[in-house]
Amino acid sequence: MIRRDYILRMIEEFCEALSRLCALKQDRRWQEAGLTVEEQFQRLIGMDARAAARLTETELMARLIQGEPTLAVREKTLLLSTLFREAGDVAAAQDRLEESRSCYLKGLHLLLETLGRSEVFECPDFVPRIDVFAAALSDAPLPPPTQALLMQHYERAGEFAKAEDVLFALLENEPNNAGLVRFGIAFYERLQTQSEASLANGNLPRAEVEAGLAELRGRCVLPA
Repeated sequence: MIRRDYILRMIEEFCEALSRLCALKQDRRWQEAGLTVEEQFQRLIGMDARAAARLTETELMARLIQGEPTLAVREKTLLLSTLFREAGDVAAAQDRLEESRSCYLKGLHLLLETLGRSEVFECPDFVPRIDVFAAALSDAPLPPPTQALLMQHYERAGEFAKAEDVLFALLENEPNNAGLVRFGIAFYERLQTQSEASLANGNLPRAEVEAGLAELRGRCVLPA
């Protein structure tokens, strides 16, 4: 109960800070918004946004894990992902575009990895959705590791058409990558086991699954 109360209080205080931040952004008070973001980064992981964006996801998780119960770590990771989105917004508004993109990417990675470790796809309302990060990063191609994580997330969430879109974005950059072609073939073979209803809900009818599979099998010679 004590741990649960601690988590709820932590989220409540964070949401209050987000509310203040939202008002500052609406008023275009970017310097104050940046100070609010940095204050929350210091409170959560003891460093500023720029330094945090330079750390790997593993290094960030090590900072969050210290002395925390499992549930608190998941929630704190969601807080950190949200903070990276806010830091990205503030940097973008001040034309610090490289810094902005770095923050968006880090937030997206943290969110994808958190969702990938859980069977629970629902997040608190304050957490940006995956597509919010993807839209913020749409001005340039995502790094292949990010695209792979994104594709796997969409597949797990039953959003099969979106997963296929990411797959073909990967293939467009590396059309002759045999390993990537086999990765795509395995994706379509998994979809073959899905029901008609699941495929329809994922906006990828079986005929399109079969067509995609045939196309990729035509790109490489598989061992007998």
